[in-house]
Parts: sequence; C-alpha cells; structure tokens
Amino acid sequence: MTTLPPTGSLIPVDAPFSAAQESWLAGFIAGIAAAGKRTAASAPTTTVDVLFGTQTGNAEFLADELVAGATARGLGGRATALDAVTPAQLAAMSHVLVVTSTYGEGEMPDNAGLFWEALQASTVPRLEGLRYAVLGLGDTSYDEFCQAGKLLDTRLEQLGATRIHDRVDCDVDFEDPAALWSAAVLDRLAAEAGAGAPTTGAGTPTTAAGATGTSRASRPGSQWNKRNPYRAPLVVNRLLSSPRSAKEIRHYEFDLGTSGIEYSAGDALAVVPHNDPALVDRLLGHLGADGSAEFDGRPIAEVLRTDREIRTPSKDLVADLVQRAPESELAAVVSHGDKHELDRWLWGRDVLDLLLDAGGAAPTMEELLPNLRGLQARQYSISSSPLAHPDRIHLTVASVRYGDAHRSHAGVASTYLADRVQADGEVDVYLQPNAAFGVPADDDAPMVMIGPGTGVAPFRGFLHERAASGARGRNWLFFGDQHRDTDFVYEDELSTLQEQGVLDRLDLAFSRDQAEKVYVQTRMLEQARELYSWLEDGAHVYVCGDATRMAKDVEAALLRVVASQRGHGDDDAQAYLADMRRGKRYVRDVY
Repeated sequence: MTTLPPTGSLIPVDAPFSAAQESWLAGFIAGIAAAGKRTAASAPTTTVDVLFGTQTGNAEFLADELVAGATARGLGGRATALDAVTPAQLAAMSHVLVVTSTYGEGEMPDNAGLFWEALQASTVPRLEGLRYAVLGLGDTSYDEFCQAGKLLDTRLEQLGATRIHDRVDCDVDFEDPAALWSAAVLDRLAAEAGAGAPTTGAGTPTTAAGATGTSRASRPGSQWNKRNPYRAPLVVNRLLSSPRSAKEIRHYEFDLGTSGIEYSAGDALAVVPHNDPALVDRLLGHLGADGSAEFDGRPIAEVLRTDREIRTPSKDLVADLVQRAPESELAAVVSHGDKHELDRWLWGRDVLDLLLDAGGAAPTMEELLPNLRGLQARQYSISSSPLAHPDRIHLTVASVRYGDAHRSHAGVASTYLADRVQADGEVDVYLQPNAAFGVPADDDAPMVMIGPGTGVAPFRGFLHERAASGARGRNWLFFGDQHRDTDFVYEDELSTLQEQGVLDRLDLAFSRDQAEKVYVQTRMLEQARELYSWLEDGAHVYVCGDATRMAKDVEAALLRVVASQRGHGDDDAQAYLADMRRGKRYVRDVY
C-alpha cells in the first residue's frame, strides 16, 4: 500500500473548511497514511462504540464521521442508535462515545428515549469498566440547552463509568467544536491503544452489526453544506392552497443541475434565507443608523439582511433590554420568573418589537449587533423522490404571515421563497440527510403515514418512491387541514395514486367543515381495528408535522388503538409501541 502524501498537499488552500475542520481532516488523513504502513492482518486493540440520539440526522452524521475517524486511526468502530442498546450491552462495551441532540424542552430525541428510561432503572448494571465521552448538540435559544447530553453524561458517571474527555455542548453552529472534540478524543484513544490496523481497511466505517458501511458524509454532492451551500435555481413556485384559504401553502422545485447532490425520500433540504429588506430598513430607521456604515468590514444593511437573526430575539438581547429598560413590558414579564409566560409574550414578536417596547432606552445599532444571533438556515422536509425526480428537489411550505393594525410579520425563509426570489432565481441550499426517516427497505412492508397540513410533504415523496419502484406494500395516508375546498393540497395527485393502486387508503380530517372538530387522530380511533391489523402485519408508522400538539395527540391515539385492540392495558400498549420504536417501525419527523 502506498503511503499517502502529507495532508497539506491534499487540502486545497481554497477548500471551504474552517481551521477546526482542517485540523480534524489532517488527523483523519494522517491516520490513513499511518494505516498504509501497517499490515492489514493486525486487529485493532480498541473498539469504539459510537452511540447516537438524533431527531434530524446531525448526531447520526457525526457518529458516522467518528467511526470513520476511529478506523482511520487503527481503532475499531461501530455506530448504533441509543435505543438499540440495552444496559447489558452497554456494560459489555469498553469505550463509548455518545453524540446526542436534545428535542423540545430538554427531552431525549426519539431514538434515545427508551435507552434513557432503561438507564434510570434500579436494576441497571454498574459501569466501572466503561470509559466514555459525550458530545451534546443543541440550541442556546432554548433554556434546556443540550439537556439530553448533560443527563446522559451525569448518569454514566453515577453508574461508575470514567470520562475519556469532558463533555462539550455545541450550539447550532456545531461543526467547529464537534470537530475539535472528535479529534481530541480519537487522538487520545489512538495514542493509548498504540499502532493497530483497521479491521476493514482504513477509513471504512462498520455498522453496529459489523458490516462494512459508508458514512453519509461520502454521499455524492456532500461537499455542499452549511459553509458551502449550493446555489440552486428555483424553477417552480406554485400556490397549492386556494386563494380563499386562511393559509398560503406553496409547492417549490429546485433544479440540482450539476451539483451531484443525491437525496433520499425523507431527507430535508436546508434553505439559507435573507431577511426582508423592508424590515432591515425599519430597524435602521428606528435606531437612526446608517446602513452603509461598516460593521466587521461590511455594510450594516448587508449584515442585517444576510447574517443576523432579526426575526427571533436572542436570549442575550432579552437580557440586555431588561437591564436597559427596567420599566418596559418585557422587563415586567421577566420579573415574574415564569418561563411559560415569557414564551407566550415573546411568541410572534421580532427584534423591532422589542426595541419599540424599550423606547428611548433601546441600544444603538453598534450595541445591538453583538446581541443578534447568526441567521440560520431553515430545514424543510423534501416532498419528492429521487426515483421520480432525480434532478429536482420539491418542497411543500406554508408561508408564515400574521399581524395587526400596527405591524405585519412574516416568516424569514417561507416569505423569502414566496416573495423575494425571482423566477429562476438562485437560492443557497444544502442537503440534511435523515437516515431514520425513510421508506421501508422491505418493499412488501405496509406503510401508515400521518401528516396533516404540510406534514404531508415527505409522504408525497414516499408514495412517489413506491410508485416508481413498484413496491407491493400497502400504503395508508391520514391527512387533514381546516377546509376541504381550500386546503386539500395535492388532491389530484393523491386521487391519481389511489386510482393507480399505490395509495390503498386515504382517511381525511378537515377540522372546520362540521360543527365538531375532527382531526387525524379522530380518524385513527374510528379505524382502530383496521389500523391495529396493519400494525400486526408489520406496518411502519410515520408521523410528520407539529410537535407541540399534533404529534402528542397522534401518539396518544395510537396507544389507545393498541390498548383497545389488545385488551391488556396501558402498560402493554406502551411496551408494544416501544418495540415498534426499537424496530424502527414508529418514527417521527416533527418540529
């Protein structure tokens, strides 16, 4: 095997990597080079189990990269979802790296909840023989920032495990701290283990079952990312809902051109938006600031339009304004110490609203800018299948618009697409893979899809996928919205899929078309016997849409269906659903 040349000769000077990413990559390539000097017959002396908890795929992506980095350094490596690991299996492991996001208000992500429950049991074995490290992914705009990682870190320590490295909690821009943590942990383990060759060849990750796998980082087109998005032409912008609807739901199509991007049904597309220039102008005018003046070497107006979050106030800005304007309405709400009251007050308010509330105590533009978070991409579930549309990605997006007599408000990305991107204009995008949310590998497996409103998006892609592949599994969709005559998006397509025999059942719930409101969970309960029969036949259940109410109500209905049909009580229904989760037959894409 030929030894690879030095890292510096392999990374172009204009490559879109940060210093931290180049450091990680240098270690990765150096490991491959070192592996080239070793004999392939020698077995790794240390196996690293990378356990991940993920909601959108970021933690799984990092787990894949950790396994690739471990094998490149001559260590064994395998990635496994947390829920697939029992306490007994955990106790048999020697080196564990946990990568987990946090869902909602400090909750475990969907594929880590069962693991966490088991880890808290009084019968859980001691873990004195285990060494571990935890990487948390989160968002500092939430009070329970990286809470899942913190809980797991503390519990493993309580059970006697020893830390390899201190936990690192990453904000939404996780790439740099994650790369530094990964390099530090893997370099330390490699140094402790000494020289050893990978079992499957340098840089080739293995799955939990030991089979050779490919990191999703190596997907064609994966060079397009947050730091280096692809400029995709927006070639279709079509209104789906009726002009008479209270909602505005649009269908978009992006041309992938020569990007090389390969997506899967169930993935998400991240859209990098620009703020509304009208809102930027109002901010500048309110503070009496000159938009052409520079901040960090760029015009302030450009910084506000492309780089700063002005729609959702940051926690730092809230704290600053409370101190500056103690007589403001915001300060009065904060003084009550009620988080839920503060959340209700902040809902729908943007940075300009808070500055207006602060009155004459508002900061100058130079004082404001450091307290604004970076403008983040917005992720949308892809509503197409590469089997049917290999050169395009479709999105189904509700335009967010609301206001009163004094001010109108609009969603950043949804109205950027709807209003401000011209025909065939280009939009910065990148793929957000979600390996946990996809069509069953078994073409004969039934699918039950529950997606009201824009939650139907991924299921349109699923159905197109099954139609194109010729899959024989039965398909059942629960869909709903407010009114059938104005809000039944993709009605013609769904009718055609029914006629073609692809969509076997379509149960509809339009909540405002009758005196008593009807929702998708209502239809689930009405069809309890048939739905349970599908579950017993091995159906995969998918839920997409609102996490705050819909997803919880749907899960409660699913538990009622199981309990009523099995007749063994609530605990048995919970265990049944837990088995479905472990088997990846109950998965959610909720937001």
